[in-house]
Amino acid sequence: MDVLRGVDVDAYPGEFVAIVGKSGSGKSTLLYCLCGLHQADEDRIRLGEHDVAGASRAQLASIRRATMSFIFQDLNLISALNVSDNVRLPSQLAGKRVSKKKVDNVLEQVGMPGIGKKHPHQLSGGQRQRVAIARSLLRRPPLLFADEPTGSLDVTSSSTVMDLLRGVTSAGTSLAMVTHDLDIAASADRVIVLENGHNSAVLNAPSSAELFARIHGQTADKGV
Repeated sequence: MDVLRGVDVDAYPGEFVAIVGKSGSGKSTLLYCLCGLHQADEDRIRLGEHDVAGASRAQLASIRRATMSFIFQDLNLISALNVSDNVRLPSQLAGKRVSKKKVDNVLEQVGMPGIGKKHPHQLSGGQRQRVAIARSLLRRPPLLFADEPTGSLDVTSSSTVMDLLRGVTSAGTSLAMVTHDLDIAASADRVIVLENGHNSAVLNAPSSAELFARIHGQTADKGV
């Protein structure tokens, strides 16, 4: 069974691309294919000068460390490490030295000052989400992939995080984000609407009302 088929995605430097659709439409699968974490049967994926589809596992790992950051739904925080060490770990794996001041600054930016010595089990779900976001923001990579980055946050925290992510794109990072929040999606430069595994529309700076109509319009038209 094909989960995705006939999907075309482009993202340019400094562009925010949102991916929306009903549950089960293939949003997260598409995101994971784009960054090489899932291998598609037939695909052509280029990230800058890198051919992701034709890369080996070792090459993919090297490409990801050099060019990407991720915000996953399951967060992937390491329980044995404290918050500061979790935040700096991807940068260290990429061969970069990170000062305590930089880690403290990015934690403060996401509204989590003074918690660097705590461990993930001592934090709430929303706090862990913000630690994962801080971890990605620290690197300022060319590419940032985010799967529901505001899903565990309240309205105020979501607004703060989105301001930070838009700041990253202003500095040249390309952001590809899966979200159910149509107000957030409407703030993107472009929105890909998925339906049953294919992109039914690519919209430039749509309103949240336009997105809702596009996602639910067929069902509404049929009177269901």
